[in-house]
Amino acid sequence: MTAPNRVLVRDAGPQDFDSIVRIYGHHVLYGLASFEEVPPDRTEIEARFQAIRARGLPYLAAELDGEVLGYAYAGPFRSRPGYRFSVENSVYVAAEACCMGIRGALLEVLIARCTALGYRQMIAVIGDSGNRASIRLHESKGFVRVGTIADVGFKLGRWVDSVTMQLPLGEGASSLPTEPPRGT
Repeated sequence: MTAPNRVLVRDAGPQDFDSIVRIYGHHVLYGLASFEEVPPDRTEIEARFQAIRARGLPYLAAELDGEVLGYAYAGPFRSRPGYRFSVENSVYVAAEACCMGIRGALLEVLIARCTALGYRQMIAVIGDSGNRASIRLHESKGFVRVGTIADVGFKLGRWVDSVTMQLPLGEGASSLPTEPPRGT
C-alpha cells in the first residue's frame, strides 16, 4: 500500500530487523516514547516480532525510496481474555524522517488491518504528555484522550507522564461481537 510522499507501507519481515533495531534504539536512548532504557538487540527484536505475528497481528514497515524509515505494530492491550477485542498500537519513525508522512501512513494501515481482523478498540499509550507530535498524530486519526497518568515513569533524569488515547474500530462498542477477532 502506498501513502503520501512515495511511502510504501508493507508487512515487516526479517530483512527489516536491523532497521527496526536502529530506529527503536534511538527512541530508547534519547526519547520518551518508550520507557525502556537499554535498546534491545536484534535477537530480542526478532522474538518480539515473532510473538506479534504468532497472534496474527500486523507488524508493518514503511519504506521511502527503498529505505526502511519506520515501523508499527499492534499488540494485545492486556493479556486477560476480557481484553481480547482491544489492541495497543506502537509507531516508531527514524529521527531523520520526521514530518514526512511516515507515521500517519503507518498508523492508517495499522488501523485498517486491525479493523479488518475484527478488533473493536485501539489504544495508544503515549510516553510524555509533552509529546505533541504523537498526540496530534493520534488525534488526526480519530483517537480521543481518555486519560493521563502523571509522573508514572522516570527516564532521562525526569518524571514522565503517560497519555492514553482510544479509537473505536469498526462497530466499536455499538454491537456485541459474534466471533473473536482473527489473531486471538
